Amino acid sequence: MPALNASPPARPPAPAWRSILYVPVNVPRFIEKAPHAGADAIQLDLEDSIAPDSKASARGLVRAAAQTLTAAGAEVLVRINRPIAMAVRDIEAAVGPDVMAISITKVASPDHVRLLDEVVSECEAREGMAQGHTRLLVMIETPQAFEAMREIAAASPRVAAMSLGAEDFALECGFTPSEETLLLPKQMMVIAARAAGVMPVGYIGSVVNFSDEEAFADMVRRSRRFGFDAATCIHPRQVAIVNRAYGVTLGEAEQARRLIDEGARQLAAGRGAFQLDGKMVDAPLVARASRLLARFEAFGQTA
Repeated sequence: MPALNASPPARPPAPAWRSILYVPVNVPRFIEKAPHAGADAIQLDLEDSIAPDSKASARGLVRAAAQTLTAAGAEVLVRINRPIAMAVRDIEAAVGPDVMAISITKVASPDHVRLLDEVVSECEAREGMAQGHTRLLVMIETPQAFEAMREIAAASPRVAAMSLGAEDFALECGFTPSEETLLLPKQMMVIAARAAGVMPVGYIGSVVNFSDEEAFADMVRRSRRFGFDAATCIHPRQVAIVNRAYGVTLGEAEQARRLIDEGARQLAAGRGAFQLDGKMVDAPLVARASRLLARFEAFGQTA
């Protein structure tokens, strides 16, 4: 059994996610269908989709559901509850070899993350798992947490991703959730996540209006330009839209490879900046092309 006080390793690379599909853990038909939606990860929900009097029984379903989904090739997250007492029971039910990450809702502070990190470590030790196996997705849902985003994201090497919960955050701040009102806080969240070296997850707008697929797709494409790497989906129909928007097309990959190759030739000739197709190219554009190509190689061609 690993030593309980063993420190997790330095922050590992970000997960290869574009889409994360929410699935209530207590609806078997949703568990059965979830792997066919094409999401990069599936988030078993113990929070909002579970009625208060069903929380305890839902915890007992996590292990089997995670095992089923992992066997089908999915990466599994579990979204847990507040307050702390419920969060601890949720973590104890969730930590295991088939759960890749835990989503901490309504994060209060960096100390909140560190406290739950310790609980996760205890559970990993009890399960005989390597310390650091279980990653964390931290959810910013209050103005108090918003003021400490950078520190929250950096609070533990387990933190892999950060998101801003649009509906709860807007409620706490007293404004209507919309792309207009959420744009500034969402962009600031992206910057805080990048500063801490974690993945920004989400959209610039709200996810709840999924019935208008064309409008949703437009919003997701705009979100990619603002720096988001992945997003949660509350309906399977959203998955393909998110995968396309947050993926890389063959044409984009070919252009990136061409730019990288030309950059290498120009650098060998002693030139750090050059023209390509009538546009000026320098080191940041080459670096962006390298990042794009790596994403293409991780996910393959997007239609």
